[in-house]
Amino acid sequence: MSNLIKPVEEESGNSEFLASSNTRRSFLKWSSAAALTALAFGVVGAKDFRANDAFLGLPIEPQGKGVDLGSGDTGVLNYAYALEQLEAAFYTQALGTPYSGMNSAERQILTDIRDHEIAHREFFKVALGKKAIPGLQVNFTSINFGSRESVLGTAKTFEDLGVAAYNGAGQLLKKPEFLLLAGKIVSVEARHAATIRDLLMPLSASFSGDDIVDPATGLDPAKSPSEVLAAAGPFIRTPISARKLPTPKA
Repeated sequence: MSNLIKPVEEESGNSEFLASSNTRRSFLKWSSAAALTALAFGVVGAKDFRANDAFLGLPIEPQGKGVDLGSGDTGVLNYAYALEQLEAAFYTQALGTPYSGMNSAERQILTDIRDHEIAHREFFKVALGKKAIPGLQVNFTSINFGSRESVLGTAKTFEDLGVAAYNGAGQLLKKPEFLLLAGKIVSVEARHAATIRDLLMPLSASFSGDDIVDPATGLDPAKSPSEVLAAAGPFIRTPISARKLPTPKA
């Protein structure tokens, strides 16, 4: 195992869009920074990323009790792990019960994103080791998985929220190597966000609209863990406590 990073316990059918879908799919296919980083740092062996049941994101086991994310870098990584669990479960469900009219390009894009989220989830699980929170029970009753608008709208919400979460949590990390990894993962999440917005509104500027980019700074927003967990809360049945997380600076 590399000394650079160790487990924590050791320390649509729119024609214009489809015309460029091959480039987009190729880009997404190779942009999963977490999987590549995990392999490069030796945290996860290649065998861990084979097409086995765990990697393919089979349903997460329900947990009746609440979870505490913990403190310090452990708490921040568990926070990211919780969000990646949510996203991986969502895309697994979306592909398991595809919405009406899902074409091959959309299926491939959602498959690529699903695989990225699962790679992110498994990376955090391995990196946290025994200090990882358990699998969370999700709540997708408000999502109509038979509706393209509902699925892609929820995907947009999750991806935008994920970017804001990583942006806000970066300052809470103490170890530089963890901050580096978070930066790599948030860049992938931002690509997901842009791709989903392209699916919803092809050839528009929605990926950089004022709703997600501050016109004064030109930057994506950053949200605190309390803000993010409040927004994600309706989709997670398992109670999550973040009371031990560091407080973000104003």
